Amino acid sequence: MNVIQNIDVKDKNVLVRVDFNVKLEDGDIRERFKMESARETIGYLQEKGARSITLLTHLGRPKGRYNELLSLSNITDDIERTLMIKTIFLEDCKGEKVASAIEKAQNGSIFLLENVRFHAEEEEDYSMFAQELAEPFNLFVNDAFSVCHRAHVSTHGITKYIPSYAGLYLQREVRVLSGIRKEVASPSVAVVGGAKIATKLPLIQVFAKTFDTVLVGGKVANELIDQKIELPGNVILPQDFEGERLDIGEKTRKQFVEKCAGTKTIVWNGPLGMFEDERYAKGTLEIARTIAMSDAFSVVGGGESIEILEDLYLLKEVGFVSTGGGAMLSYLMGEVMPGLEALEEAPSV
Repeated sequence: MNVIQNIDVKDKNVLVRVDFNVKLEDGDIRERFKMESARETIGYLQEKGARSITLLTHLGRPKGRYNELLSLSNITDDIERTLMIKTIFLEDCKGEKVASAIEKAQNGSIFLLENVRFHAEEEEDYSMFAQELAEPFNLFVNDAFSVCHRAHVSTHGITKYIPSYAGLYLQREVRVLSGIRKEVASPSVAVVGGAKIATKLPLIQVFAKTFDTVLVGGKVANELIDQKIELPGNVILPQDFEGERLDIGEKTRKQFVEKCAGTKTIVWNGPLGMFEDERYAKGTLEIARTIAMSDAFSVVGGGESIEILEDLYLLKEVGFVSTGGGAMLSYLMGEVMPGLEALEEAPSV
């Protein structure tokens, strides 16, 4: 994989794919970790003398059309406060105005481009759009592991037209998750929650082969029970529930906590109940505190899991936090990751 440590970025105009696709509630940001994860790569490029740094991301699902509510202009101030940088917001992500701003930029300028998914060509991996996106820049850096399971222009297509490299946090994601995929220190526990049985069931089956115990909660557990799906013996489903199966019950909470005790490795992805309602948040909050305070090496991924730990001020207690939800699952299951493959095949200087 091409990495930024192997390239001289001095006096270069660098385009950085970040993931600032944060959860918004009434215009307020509910999670900041994805923003914070980009700080190291941005700082590295500044330190090494990049002429300009331009940040590219998506926000929400605008379906290829402009949506004022999903404009990056709405969160520019939050980005600046979180990263402690001053950015210049540009009202598109390609075109003459972008090229002119980059060309005229003062040394050390940091730009923020408009939501790349306002262009339908982004998700279609359209080659002409990739060329237009790459045109003003000397180098491309991908620091958004969380979207590397998508073959989009800003993760895949652009790498065909410009020297491309992996950012620092993306490299760390690959290093940690590849270690989990290859060998897990025992005793080990995987905790799987959330919904989407179509994606979670294959993960549970993979985890059952590599982890000593797999604990399952959330909607996915309900569906496994309802569908009477046969599971390996080391996969544990809830014994009891709160409400109409909206949270794991007291017996299950106690069992899950005991299973996490004395472990060397814990991986967690997805809440164990409808945690948005405090009546059904006990299981998720208890397992979150248990994982965060454990002596085990813990890996957490998924937007909701990260949000919960942020709310509890426990995020820094976790061994490693993955920016990816779906991307983390795809990688751990050994699926093709177009964004990572592109960095293996991309031209370099």
